[in-house]
Amino acid sequence: MRKTIIGLAAALLAAASSTLVAAPAQAAPLNPVPQLDVSRYLGGWYQLAANPAPFNLDCVRDTTANYSLIDEQNIRVENSCTTITGERRGIVGNARVNDTASLHVSFPGVPTQDSLDGPSNYIVAHLADDYSWALVGDPSRLSGFVLSRSPVVDAAGWQEIRAVVESEGYNSCLMLTSPTTEGLQEIKPLCTV
Repeated sequence: MRKTIIGLAAALLAAASSTLVAAPAQAAPLNPVPQLDVSRYLGGWYQLAANPAPFNLDCVRDTTANYSLIDEQNIRVENSCTTITGERRGIVGNARVNDTASLHVSFPGVPTQDSLDGPSNYIVAHLADDYSWALVGDPSRLSGFVLSRSPVVDAAGWQEIRAVVESEGYNSCLMLTSPTTEGLQEIKPLCTV
């Protein structure tokens, strides 16, 4: 566990220091993909990389999301991860469809995220043609998540992910990899993968 904590601290330090030299200016909000087939998007996803956020700092392995349809406007969101102490932690929320690939995700009891209605804070900015992976974030790019149907990505896949993340206006040095049991084992800036 000490090695995990040291690795997480080193990755966060590297990401923070790169901000001084590599923070891009954000002019336009993150744009959604033009088409999203919600039925194909439902199901299980592995988080492969993410911008660090207070709610997931203790997540060190096997972070997942599972989406299931409630009705035409609402999707059940179930997020879980293995924490730094080795325990599984999860939260269940709701994603309300505001537009084709723009949703408002809410979680009961989470400050500023407990209302079912609101502005879009979950934008599907990139989606592989076969729905094998996606890049999602909020309009200002404070949050960003690389989601994949598989926990394992080869070197070419990581290069594609990094290129898309950067083309969508994210700083790949500020996005950290999310270890999976079967895949990448380290937390490190995406720009170093």
